[in-house]
Amino acid sequence: MSYVIAVAGKGGVGKTTVAGMMVRYLVEHDKTPILAVDADSNSNFNEVLGLELYGTLGEAREDMKKGQSEGMTKNLFIEMRVNQSLAEAEGFDLIAMGRPEGAGCYCAANHLLTESMDKLADNYNYLVVDNEAGMEHISRVTTQHVDLLLVVSDPSRRSLQAAQRVTELAKEMKVLRGKAYLVLSMVRGEPSPELLATVEEMGLELAGVIPDDPMLADYDLKGLPTSTLPMESPAKSAAFKVFDKVLAEAQA
Repeated sequence: MSYVIAVAGKGGVGKTTVAGMMVRYLVEHDKTPILAVDADSNSNFNEVLGLELYGTLGEAREDMKKGQSEGMTKNLFIEMRVNQSLAEAEGFDLIAMGRPEGAGCYCAANHLLTESMDKLADNYNYLVVDNEAGMEHISRVTTQHVDLLLVVSDPSRRSLQAAQRVTELAKEMKVLRGKAYLVLSMVRGEPSPELLATVEEMGLELAGVIPDDPMLADYDLKGLPTSTLPMESPAKSAAFKVFDKVLAEAQA
């Protein structure tokens, strides 16, 4: 069974960037093969990783509902579409979940997707899931539990509150079987004592800090995949130190 790493947090805090850096970290540390899963309805994980998307699981679900699986079993149709949606790269693949576009019940289609995703996931050592703020996507499309949850937040109180809710939700939904950590991103200078006190009051375990990085902003503005930043990047260097820490602790 794959080791599942989920990255979540409020929009605009660098969540997808951190997820992309985690994929790159695992590749560079020979922990392949890896399946990157874009579970955010605002899909852009592929841009961070430098890949082109060929389809989403949401589109496969829509097509099955519309009867486009005629001539083959629904299981075979979904399995075929899941494989067609894979974007392949050296050391890792990417699949995007997408979202339903119409009204109606998706229970049967989701059930088939869950079965197909679980079969697919078993071919990988690691799953890195870029989530929306909630954790519903994990239980909706795969029955595999989260071994490591990284909740990304900027230094603002509202973002920290969102991180606290995500952490609590993951525990309530019983999708988290491992540890949850807070990762502070876009931090200028050293975190203030007041910020650290707020993190502690909220019951969040701080894994580390990723600084505000002009190099990252430059890559993003130029449309370059931020996961390919060099180690000279302060953000990437700090992120890799965080990953060293959390994986060593979580897998001890």
